[in-house]
Amino acid sequence: MVQEMPKHKIKDSVFTNKHVLVDADYNDLGFSVGNRLIVLVESQSTWTFNIIIRALMYLIQTYHDYFKRTSQNLYGSKKVNMPKPELYVIYTGERKNVPDTITLRKEFFGGEKVAIDVEVNVLYQENETDIIGQYIIFCKVYNEQRKRYGTTKQAVTETIRICKNRNVLKEYLESKEQEVYDIMMTLFDDEQILKAYAKDIENHVTYREARETAERMIKMGKLSLEEIADCVPTLTMEELRKLEAEIMQLV
Repeated sequence: MVQEMPKHKIKDSVFTNKHVLVDADYNDLGFSVGNRLIVLVESQSTWTFNIIIRALMYLIQTYHDYFKRTSQNLYGSKKVNMPKPELYVIYTGERKNVPDTITLRKEFFGGEKVAIDVEVNVLYQENETDIIGQYIIFCKVYNEQRKRYGTTKQAVTETIRICKNRNVLKEYLESKEQEVYDIMMTLFDDEQILKAYAKDIENHVTYREARETAERMIKMGKLSLEEIADCVPTLTMEELRKLEAEIMQLV
């Protein structure tokens, strides 16, 4: 859906290139329209000025792809032709007093003159007559439904139903409802995988720390394995016996 959003800005312009940057955040987008190079960076619910850094990184990557696609030599004597950059962040969270623009110089260098500056336009207003405004409404409805139903199919179907009833992205949702549903459910799956991965890392760290603690206590020789088990409940008695045997072999 993100790829549909810039249309209200470009009006009658013709797309000359579209490149989705998927190595990091799937909903960051860079593309050229005529003599303009536009980068969209989305922050859905958490406000951060690091968006400026992300926008700069995606801008550089998009320029890199543009020069490569147009076969321009950055090392030659001829000045290259480059489209004018426009940077946008679409913010769908609830933060009040959202600025219309944010800059690298102001937010990271206290307004001091530095070698490079970046200005990012912040799009955050809900507007049922504007495609980006409708997208922001869609995201907020979705966040509300996730709070109510959790990460479930019902949260997705209710979001689509409510938005269609409110005439928010209605034409798009009616023509591509199954596609939208499939994409959102895929994102659910990806989120669950990431959560499981993070939990696995956390458990691994917790186990390693518990083992290191038990090892130190065994080497001190002041407590029985039963007493150590009470202090380090993460490890079973069998694991403690094996650890004790390993330590005794090294002595």
